[in-house]
Amino acid sequence: QVQLVESGGGLVQPGGSLRLSCAASGIIVSIYAMGWYRQAPGKQRELVADIRSDGSRNYAGSVKGRFDISRDNNKNTVYLQMNSLKPEDTAVYYCSLITTRGYPYWGQGTQVTVSS
Repeated sequence: QVQLVESGGGLVQPGGSLRLSCAASGIIVSIYAMGWYRQAPGKQRELVADIRSDGSRNYAGSVKGRFDISRDNNKNTVYLQMNSLKPEDTAVYYCSLITTRGYPYWGQGTQVTVSS
């Protein structure tokens, strides 16, 4: 069983920055990708960014140039540096881990609120 524990959410003013962290623990099998999704009220969950085992990164168009995803393989931890935050970035952010067999694991979610 894999557990994902997120931290770093909170309230920030527009234009501000936050850094999310997600630590994976438990019986970790081969990882295909780790990443972040978000879900705003009344909207579907959407991919924000992910990072594959080969180091390649994928970003949603709305966050390109503002967010940066990175990963510490030794710590099984993934980070999301969020800069130039906008009110439309407000959502619950979920960490994800996808195994090489395609099985997904999810964190419990952390709230990010961008408001003045």
